Amino acid sequence: MSDTKYSKEHEWITFEGDIATIGITKHATEMLGDIVFAELPEKGISVEKDGTAGVVESTKAASDVYTPISGEVVDTNQSIVDDPSKINEDPEGSAWFFKLKMKDKAELDSLMNKDEYDKFAKESAN
Repeated sequence: MSDTKYSKEHEWITFEGDIATIGITKHATEMLGDIVFAELPEKGISVEKDGTAGVVESTKAASDVYTPISGEVVDTNQSIVDDPSKINEDPEGSAWFFKLKMKDKAELDSLMNKDEYDKFAKESAN
């Protein structure tokens, strides 16, 4: 099992070799409420760290999905586009958004571990 890292924009990332899987955190889904729409990046495009890579819309708000690292999109999760409610059901598991071939693994060093993220999420909620 790979480590999970977290961004200040409430994305999570796991990685195996040079492939990273990215989605939004449970905390993000709790802030957004019921998600009704998801838009994912196109396969084959390059994305830059902290750049916009998708959109989620809920009954409360629309929010950009950012990429915590740079790379090339190699896969997307069509099932969450077809049924966005899956994002609320399993945000940090089967409802991942996209996979990247990482450009620079050193970018992972700027992300938070689970304890750091939990503390950040709790503080940002207050």
